[in-house]
Amino acid sequence: MAKGSIFESIVGVGVIGVAAGFLYYAYGVSGRSDTTRTYPINAVFGRIDGVTVGSEVRIAGVKVGAVSASALDPQTYEARVTLSVAANVKLPEDTAAKIVSDGVLGGAHVALEPGGSEVMLAANDTISITQGSVDLLGLAMQAFSSGAAKSEAETPAPKLAPAEPAEPSGDGQ
Repeated sequence: MAKGSIFESIVGVGVIGVAAGFLYYAYGVSGRSDTTRTYPINAVFGRIDGVTVGSEVRIAGVKVGAVSASALDPQTYEARVTLSVAANVKLPEDTAAKIVSDGVLGGAHVALEPGGSEVMLAANDTISITQGSVDLLGLAMQAFSSGAAKSEAETPAPKLAPAEPAEPSGDGQ
């Protein structure tokens, strides 16, 4: 009986260790662990479809931070997004922020395009140049429906050729 309880205890400790490892990994991947080495930057967008807390913030395709919060501004009905940007990445004040789709199946990230200003954004500053997400499905439906309506309007009605006089039959008369 003693050998069985020791074995069960060892397995229990192993299971707890594996669970702790998964929690550590999940915490690191979520982007929340980087808060001590980041600074917050705000941006206001018309649409943020596909962007959630934890979504990546990229410059030239390289991850430099994560979305740490998003909320609806009750006065303007726009989305206010807080970005946690790595402390070693300094952004010019004329930086542009765009919501970019990760692919056809959903998901999005925030792409930053640094400008040329000498003045850098400080913690809690707001990026003034933004472009919200594009509704790809709505855009495709609009293009399809307007293209179909346009092609119907441009297609001319078939013209009938004038009737030719009947030729006499070939019976020799």
